[in-house]
Amino acid sequence: MVQFMHPAPEDITLTGILNALGDPVRLQIVRKLHASPEGSNCGDASPCAGLARSTLSNHYRVLREAGLIRTTKRGVEHINVLRLDELERRFPGLVPSILNLADTDPRG
Repeated sequence: MVQFMHPAPEDITLTGILNALGDPVRLQIVRKLHASPEGSNCGDASPCAGLARSTLSNHYRVLREAGLIRTTKRGVEHINVLRLDELERRFPGLVPSILNLADTDPRG
């Protein structure tokens, strides 16, 4: 069975979150997951069609290791969920603020 590494909430760092969200693809993945609280498989949350599976997999790994998402296996799919409740307890308002600010940034 596939096991995924997820940091404990107290091990999630602001630096790790900001580093992970500094990539526009990962920011878009988090935006899609934020809009889908029940979670999404890797392909559905992908911000662009045609992204190589290995590249997409790496983006999800970075988000998971930063503590932004939780990945579970459901059948043959990997379902990703934004850890918003845990992130809100650790850094209140951070993720919504980043997403709101990114919405106002003309560069994406």
